[in-house]
Amino acid sequence: MLEKDNIQLRVPEPEDVEFLLKMENDSNLWHISNTHNPFSRFDIEQYILLADKDIYSANQLRFMVDYKEEEQTRTIGAIDVFDFNAHNRRAGIGISIIENKRQKGYAGTALDILIEYMFGHLNLHQIYCNIEKNNTESIGLFTSRGFKETGIKRDWNLRNNKWIDEHLFQLINSKSIHKSSNQNQP
Repeated sequence: MLEKDNIQLRVPEPEDVEFLLKMENDSNLWHISNTHNPFSRFDIEQYILLADKDIYSANQLRFMVDYKEEEQTRTIGAIDVFDFNAHNRRAGIGISIIENKRQKGYAGTALDILIEYMFGHLNLHQIYCNIEKNNTESIGLFTSRGFKETGIKRDWNLRNNKWIDEHLFQLINSKSIHKSSNQNQP
């Protein structure tokens, strides 16, 4: 079980269709995932049916983020692993938490669980994320977990007729089996 404190990560279940349909069709979030079209209920149902595929064959994985309080458990978001590359031992991640559960530490706990899973179980060397420069909440979340900004993609995303820079953040696994050739660099 992937859990810590009152947060649990689990694979999507058929009962998550409504939650995922609402989240995936929120056009305010489309710029984050490069989505341009809404998803149908059938799309989400098919995704859930195929979501249990092995990360080594699908190169991606989604976890639902559940919040446990007393005897009740509520789904409050999703955290995705994408661009999984087993040979180079790296993957990208992204997280989305419902608005009324943000700024309460839940995303940080979910990220801690996922980092431990990716470095401990999958033995990855690095994890990365891409964050638009004006998304200070996400920048704060990832840097608080040790992610370092390593690059800027200038004018990367076009939103509301304005170009927005996207920043690349990386977290290198210091306990990785094979050491980096850059280990002496700052």
